[in-house]
Amino acid sequence: MRQYDDPVEVRRGETEDPDQFLWRGRLWKVRAVVAHWVETGPWWQTARSAGAEASEQAAPADLVAERELWRVEAGRGIPSEAQESYGVFDLSFDWTDGRWQLVGCVD
Repeated sequence: MRQYDDPVEVRRGETEDPDQFLWRGRLWKVRAVVAHWVETGPWWQTARSAGAEASEQAAPADLVAERELWRVEAGRGIPSEAQESYGVFDLSFDWTDGRWQLVGCVD
């Protein structure tokens, strides 16, 4: 899977899952949601200050931030066309700033 960090515009369907997305000026239609999961920040990478108790430390904002990910199969064109372009894409929604990103692609 190729990794990306590209902004995308996403239109959600009736179920609130991604239905279409615009990436690099091209419209992709989601044909199937392959997987859906939530990731949290890298809490294991925090450094505690000497002598500080866990209960006394406030969690940094990036550690409690969550992003929602969808692995989708999407295509451009009519599904029955031999020339149809399609692939599997990982779309991420960041709850902190409300942005969508394309973070991975297999085509």
